[in-house]
Amino acid sequence: MTRRLILILGDQLSRQISSLKGAEKAQDVILMAEVAAEAGYADHHKQKLALVFAAMRHHAGELRDAGWRVDYRELREDVPDLRTAVAEAIRAHDPETLVVTEPGEYRLWDEMQGWEEALNLPVMIREDERFLCAHQDFADWADGRKILLMEHFYREMRKRTGLLMDGDKPEGGKWNYDAENRKPARDDLFLPAPPEGADDDITREVLAMVEDRFPDHFGRLRPFRWQVTRKGAEAARDRFMTDALPDFGRYQDAMLTDKPWMYHSVLAAYLNIGLLEPLDLCARAEAEYQAGRAPLNAVEGFIRQIIGWREYIRGIYWLKMPDYAEVNELGADRPLPDFYWTGETEMHCLAQAIGQTIETAYAHHIQRLMITGTYAMLIGADPQQLHRWYLGVYADAYEWVELPNTIGMSQHADGGLLATKPYAASASYIDRMSDYCGDCVYDPKARTGEGACPWNALYWDFIARHEKRFGENHRMRMMVASWHRKSAKDQQALRKAAAAHVKSLTPYRG
Repeated sequence: MTRRLILILGDQLSRQISSLKGAEKAQDVILMAEVAAEAGYADHHKQKLALVFAAMRHHAGELRDAGWRVDYRELREDVPDLRTAVAEAIRAHDPETLVVTEPGEYRLWDEMQGWEEALNLPVMIREDERFLCAHQDFADWADGRKILLMEHFYREMRKRTGLLMDGDKPEGGKWNYDAENRKPARDDLFLPAPPEGADDDITREVLAMVEDRFPDHFGRLRPFRWQVTRKGAEAARDRFMTDALPDFGRYQDAMLTDKPWMYHSVLAAYLNIGLLEPLDLCARAEAEYQAGRAPLNAVEGFIRQIIGWREYIRGIYWLKMPDYAEVNELGADRPLPDFYWTGETEMHCLAQAIGQTIETAYAHHIQRLMITGTYAMLIGADPQQLHRWYLGVYADAYEWVELPNTIGMSQHADGGLLATKPYAASASYIDRMSDYCGDCVYDPKARTGEGACPWNALYWDFIARHEKRFGENHRMRMMVASWHRKSAKDQQALRKAAAAHVKSLTPYRG
């Protein structure tokens, strides 16, 4: 007789997962299942699928080695979804109850609310304790606040964790060193070596399976540069702390042609899947600062992304779902261009960001926010379609983190709940923060005419389309005023150029 059937999901590969608390190896069975519904609900990058499946299989082996009974079910066509897999396991093991840590995506959580009745078995859904701010804690913090600023939340998290604190004051006298983290990069920087990929029998088997079962999914499968074990993820963590963290801060917003990794950690995929723990990452980064091996601006910026932005975004997601997924305050409805799937465009910045995503299932946060995201917002792309694109193409993308970043921060579709201003930019920003413009057929300084960069006309057209809304935004009034200072002739030329560019785009048909 099995007392508990413990379901571990594909992004819950942590030894500390809450579903295992109080479990007994002699009486309980762990269930892990690869199912088509989870693999196919978005156009997941082939490398993302391979990462998840290979990591799941390795984690199952780790659990067995630790003495657990593990019922692992590989992908089968006759087991389309998790509930079917669970029902099969219930028939096999006859448990008294099902235990699972809450999923990270609302759609699956909502589905699980009906499992107890459908499976005729008590179902215990536990909160995910890998996160540092519980749902109720975030709701209590947000209660009564008109504006939910991440910076205010972040300061509370610093005090709660004690990270980079000098008594009750922030280390160095400031909470945030972001102003020091916006330097453009030279192309002669000594950059860390690119991430290494796993190469073992399980991983090779999974790569072959993904190529066979998901041939039409987004992206290229090889070279595969992801780690799929806890040991591999920890090695990647240690390499970042040693080789990249010292320069991560100053260059974290910079972009260089054919340099996808820069000084970024590329650890989010491992953190989000459960192979790494957030507080451990932060403590190790803090130790590098205390030892004098990494500057404060780099370490503070790294820690802010984890205990600040990551926890804040998750809090917003669960506070505002399910309605948040459909908000579209700017009324954007244009299909994404087909080059989001091919990378084939003469705009070098977009070709770089999308091309490397096709090759690696990765782009860093500025490439996502200020290249693929800003361009989509400027042309008026449907934010829900962009959300589905982001959810599929990145190895670290799960809806709880990706959707608010896309809908709120990137597309300003929530009307300013997350960001007090839209992240709109013309070609001058890209020219300042990257070397992309030097290899482009377009002139970043030209606004209209032959060879003018499309971003410039698109930027001013975006301001014009939303001038009433932005004229009431204290951070955007200056740009609206600048638009009104332009002559009628210049305004007409800019809007005409923007319309011509948008008309030239081939929409993606799926």
